[in-house]
Amino acid sequence: MLIREIEAITFRHTTRRHSDTAGHAHPGAPHDVLQAMLVIRTEDGHAGYSFCPPEVVRPHVLDRFVRKVLIGQDHRDRERLWQELAHWQRGSAAQLTDRTLAVVDCALWDLAGRVLNQPVHKLIGSYRDNAPAYGSIMCGDEIPGGLSTPEDYGRFAETLVARGYKGIKLHTWMPPVSWAPDVKMDLRACAAVREAVGPDIRLMIDAFHWYSRTDALALGRGLEKLGFDWIEEPMDEQSMSSYAWLADQLDIPVIGPESAHGKHWQRAEWIRAGACDILRTGVNDVGGITPALKVMHLAEAFGMDCEVHGNTAMNLQLVAASKNCRWYERGLLHPFLEYDDGYDYLKSLSDPMDEHGIVHVPDRPGLGEDIDFDFIEARRV
Repeated sequence: MLIREIEAITFRHTTRRHSDTAGHAHPGAPHDVLQAMLVIRTEDGHAGYSFCPPEVVRPHVLDRFVRKVLIGQDHRDRERLWQELAHWQRGSAAQLTDRTLAVVDCALWDLAGRVLNQPVHKLIGSYRDNAPAYGSIMCGDEIPGGLSTPEDYGRFAETLVARGYKGIKLHTWMPPVSWAPDVKMDLRACAAVREAVGPDIRLMIDAFHWYSRTDALALGRGLEKLGFDWIEEPMDEQSMSSYAWLADQLDIPVIGPESAHGKHWQRAEWIRAGACDILRTGVNDVGGITPALKVMHLAEAFGMDCEVHGNTAMNLQLVAASKNCRWYERGLLHPFLEYDDGYDYLKSLSDPMDEHGIVHVPDRPGLGEDIDFDFIEARRV
């Protein structure tokens, strides 16, 4: 059961998702991008896999930190290996990131599941094998007929409800959109969606705009009138006191933190400060499935829901192992993209959804990704 080899395989694949200058995804023409797959192999021939951007597992990071901690160790000792790897972060000059911890931790969980021929959520102790999904809409854009107007959001929301979604989350306009951000436009989009879908569809907003306190409060007050379920990241999350102030002012639940550094420790501080009503975690946000479970149980101990940030197989396994998570975030979605087309390096979807808006966890071992190894080898860089 000892780890023998750690390899990062970089390959090209084709996507229609483009990133703007601020890193937000939008639709566009097909183009090739680089993807990496971390492989952890044991001396008895088993392997675990996890995907990430190539920068996360660049050679220096693997050689200087990951291999030093993992090679020769029992792959089942995930907690110990995560703790030892996290200990190296302080002296790494910020080279060893939480994203690297996450991809290593996920590959170890995938390896354990493949060895035992069980899905990861069964190894953790499963709570369910399906969960309701909310459709997570891409950021607003300036594409005609895309997401350029409040009316565009309303029309697309109707499409999502017809597809089966019982919940929808808006990401509104952000820079580099020329006139963004704008609280009044955000509320117009939210009002258009509420009018389009009626009172029974659950609605949320992620307004990552670095708004001021007064702008965030105005947005929250407007969302209360529209019956939204939560407001997410309207201000810079480095200011926890601003979120404590906002949560005290609003009736609508404030959810967070998402992008704030500090893993499970920082989430504990947010609870203590009263800075959120719903806690937030995510495998990439906190450094892996192992610490994400700590966040989930932390919230449960305080009687709080804890929503998981983002899609992908690893986050779905976390949702399946948790009672106090109401939703699976499925997206990002856009009128000009078909989410169910999936990725060309996977043979099937990792998060298939039925006509009732329920995502079913695949019964495949490990993280449940149906990897096309032949495709990856053929497109290897």
